[in-house]
Amino acid sequence: MTKNASLILITLMLGTSMAAIDSSIVNVSLPVIRNQFRADVDEVEWVITAYMISFCLFIPLINWMKSRIGYYYLFIGSVTVFTLGSLLCSLSPSLTVLVIARVIQAAGGGAISPTSLAILSETFPPERRGSAIGWWGIGNVMGPALGPTLGGVLTHYFGWESVFYVNIPLGMITILLTIKYLAFLRQQPLSRPAFNIVGFTWFALFIVAVQYAISALTKKGAVFQGIGGCACAVLAFYQFVRSSRKPNPLLDLSVFRSTDFVHATIVIIIRSVALFGGMFFLPFLLQGLLGYTPIQSGLLMLPNALMMLVSRPYAGKKADEGLIRHISIIGILAVSLSMFLFSRIGIGTAILWIIFPMLIRGLGMSLLVAPVSTVLLNSVNREQTATATSMNSLLQQLGGSIGIAVFGVIHQLIYAHYLGKSYTAPIAEHFALQDGFLISAFVIALALIPAIRLPEKKIMAIKEISPH
Repeated sequence: MTKNASLILITLMLGTSMAAIDSSIVNVSLPVIRNQFRADVDEVEWVITAYMISFCLFIPLINWMKSRIGYYYLFIGSVTVFTLGSLLCSLSPSLTVLVIARVIQAAGGGAISPTSLAILSETFPPERRGSAIGWWGIGNVMGPALGPTLGGVLTHYFGWESVFYVNIPLGMITILLTIKYLAFLRQQPLSRPAFNIVGFTWFALFIVAVQYAISALTKKGAVFQGIGGCACAVLAFYQFVRSSRKPNPLLDLSVFRSTDFVHATIVIIIRSVALFGGMFFLPFLLQGLLGYTPIQSGLLMLPNALMMLVSRPYAGKKADEGLIRHISIIGILAVSLSMFLFSRIGIGTAILWIIFPMLIRGLGMSLLVAPVSTVLLNSVNREQTATATSMNSLLQQLGGSIGIAVFGVIHQLIYAHYLGKSYTAPIAEHFALQDGFLISAFVIALALIPAIRLPEKKIMAIKEISPH
């Protein structure tokens, strides 16, 4: 533990929040970008799709790069590339250049969160790790929560370019703080493991196939293409797992031998599928039949972020005390309840009953994320930390993409069902969104199954000292 632990934590939080905000801040600007470049919806979707693919492709490289250049140069390099990519995005004269710049941006962004979490894990001892993750997670979780609000305000007053400009001062500050407070990481011993090109090739094919399948399944008349994409993804994943059994694996899949790690990853996947899928439609609910403007809907989502701000450190402290299982279960129930309350929002609903579920969701997310992340890191040894944090980011990203696609298909089916009952299009859309939140509440509740298997350290400690 170093004497500059707090400043190390602030440095990591800044880098993480910068990348996290970018995951959602751009979405609000897409209609404006589409109009400026006179592009079709399918074309402008590549601003998001290219980022996601590049983001996922660079995550498995973290363990290999950490061994060769160390955490210091990996982190500062990632922040530098992300900042440069942000500058190129803001200066893009065409949609093609913007998509290329997004790929560069994601090349840095994909490594920032898992690398910073790995540095945090190796800097803070296990008994203080939960609290540190709680504070660090403020940036990681509040970024997506604040993104829509910040993106709406910046785009409205300063144009779409401003959503990328905002990363530049944050990136420069993070680089300066890294040079000053993370220099001790230069002492990390290095090695020169060979690069597993076969494993990376199969992994890249898996990511591309998953994204292709997701894209196909959300379009009418492309069911067979979607099934074909799923089949290719399964084959590529199988070959990737086989390649991981050979020397110098891209990801150390032996982490899955830990039952605690497995249970934590299942919770993460279910959480990501349900939350990304459900919350993706919240702006449409608020701006649809309810008639709120983009800025108003963004401000209505702000209490969610504020609740996370005040409750994340508490959740991390409770994780340090060993209240893993119970805190996680309460978090799952709270998030599920918030989704149910969102499904009850309709015409004439008072603003208070929109803000209340936002607060419930913020509290639930805080109670759910920090304890699960603590279990994930404490269930592996020091050499497996980079793999564990990479898996955490990768599963969140893939789970979110799958969630948005699956809930998109479900939404279309429910929408068609209500149209078939002679409802008007706006009413059918509104009912479909409400039903989507109900389904999301059920899906997130499924995370209770693995959550009840998470460790409860206080109970374990009592058992260890018991004479019986």
